[in-house]
Amino acid sequence: MQNTSFFPLRLPRRQLLRLGGACALSTGVFVPLAHSQSRQNPALRLVTIGGAVTEVAYLLGLQSQLVGTDTTSLYPPAALQTAKVGYMRQLSAEGLLSLKPDAVIASSDAGPPVVLDQIRSAGVRVELVTSDHTWAEVQRKVAAMGRATSLESQALALQAQLDAQWASVQARVAAAKPAKVPRVLFILAHSQAPSVSGEGTAADAMIRLCGATNALGGFKNYRPMTAEAMASAAPDVILTSTQGIEAQGGVDKFWAKPELALTPAFKRRALVHLDALKLLGFGPRLPEAVRELHERMVLA
Repeated sequence: MQNTSFFPLRLPRRQLLRLGGACALSTGVFVPLAHSQSRQNPALRLVTIGGAVTEVAYLLGLQSQLVGTDTTSLYPPAALQTAKVGYMRQLSAEGLLSLKPDAVIASSDAGPPVVLDQIRSAGVRVELVTSDHTWAEVQRKVAAMGRATSLESQALALQAQLDAQWASVQARVAAAKPAKVPRVLFILAHSQAPSVSGEGTAADAMIRLCGATNALGGFKNYRPMTAEAMASAAPDVILTSTQGIEAQGGVDKFWAKPELALTPAFKRRALVHLDALKLLGFGPRLPEAVRELHERMVLA
């Protein structure tokens, strides 16, 4: 099965605009941590692939040089107004090259590879950032943006601020002494056939980073949500994305799935959800996401 480390919704522009507004309300006003224009190369035309990569571009003040983003780039809300080059795993060389980019900065999940090769062959610089669901992934995204835009010093300053936030969150998680470490199950519910997260996924990493335990192990990636899986996992808390809740028709319909009735979480209605990009994107809001999950699942 495909490693669905991040499963963003592929929606028409009208729905994307509505979703972007909801994200802004839930996460607060987007405030750049650094304000810099690429004075060294002000004419550089950028395309960013991957919502977290796009967030970094905005934090470095590069929004005026963004000529295109992919459909996972939902935050900040201004990113919804950029030209869209399609879903990150289904890119088109023709569509990308029509924007005449000088550089494409993308997550390693982007593809297909043949399209990226075509873009390189056209003389466009392509920076791919390896995804491994760690803090180092965030650092690589910032560094790649700095290299591609000749803003290395500004990228280092931004990274120092983010590293300080991350150190604070890690110290908070390490110092916590919960009476019981919760068993958490992540459900990918963006379709009418939900699946559950095993090991090696962004969801698995997030559960562990916030000080909880993944209720499911022994397999990689995702599997269909079945009654047997729910009974054996016995999660104390269900974790999902806000978009997943919306796709299921709301919280009540989410809980109405019979498989969930077999879990301890069902009895307590213990459900936590966050915006998908914030939760699974491993971008600059990772410290905020881990802090929120820790407070809502571990310290609750």
